[in-house]
Amino acid sequence: FEYFFGDRFQMPDQQPKTQEGFGSGFVVSSDGYVVTNEHVIHNANKVEVTLSNSEDPLPAEVVWSDYDADLAVLKINDDQEFHPIKMGNSDTLKPGDWAIAIGNPFGFEHTVTTGVISALGRPINISSQDSGPRRYTNLIQTDAAINPGNSGGPLLNINGEVIGINTAVSLQGQGIGFAIPINEVKSIVKDLQEKGEIIQPWLGIYYGEMDTKLKEQYKEYYDLDKLNGVMIGKVVEDSPAYEAGLSPNDIIAKIDDMEITKLEDVKNIINEKEIGDTVRIEIIRDGYNKLLFAKIGKRPSQL
Repeated sequence: FEYFFGDRFQMPDQQPKTQEGFGSGFVVSSDGYVVTNEHVIHNANKVEVTLSNSEDPLPAEVVWSDYDADLAVLKINDDQEFHPIKMGNSDTLKPGDWAIAIGNPFGFEHTVTTGVISALGRPINISSQDSGPRRYTNLIQTDAAINPGNSGGPLLNINGEVIGINTAVSLQGQGIGFAIPINEVKSIVKDLQEKGEIIQPWLGIYYGEMDTKLKEQYKEYYDLDKLNGVMIGKVVEDSPAYEAGLSPNDIIAKIDDMEITKLEDVKNIINEKEIGDTVRIEIIRDGYNKLLFAKIGKRPSQL
């Protein structure tokens, strides 16, 4: 190619480019802990926080993140005393309650929009180009305007208390935004404030519900009369589940004699355990019942 055309045509610069992104967040402690969405800081090499009372960004680090929950906690590396926002109670929300969203949509800093709580407990799935899909099971729906850049910002009640973390918006309609209930992050913030670290019970599995068609096919193939539970998709290496012998495609039917009927059952049972507790897990593997024992571990700071 160069022989015929000389150097008039050159290959584009192949050097990697630095990409920048932005989102929102809110301070939850006087020593500088900030709550935001995991997708705001996903794969970030450097994180900076700009406060409303300062033009200069402050360096920060990710101290905890959870891809599936789409939550992250940052720590601002600065000695000043910060002013945390008051947290409300998302369990007391009702459709029709006032909602106020604050964030940086499209880079327009500290934008305030208002609306109402449209619905509660909304499940949605969001695909991702570079990672697996995110499955949200319990979102607040609001018609307060939420746009790119609002992610991670606070959704407030009429008293100025945080009731949710603005997370997603429907591109197919207008006035359909979603926020993660604030109660889902309260225990994490409390651990950081009281213990200086987040201590969460952990089994180390990724799992999903079986749809009706898969259940019927499984029951027919293995000649089963009844089938309830969730199916394991992946087991984290060296996790408590890995050590216990759990495998992908195992169906968790019971944990400590408690029957698993929906996706949230596994999470709720494990969250009630203490680090070091032993749980009895009844699984179905290749059509046969099997009993395994796992010791609850401490969840890694980032997954």
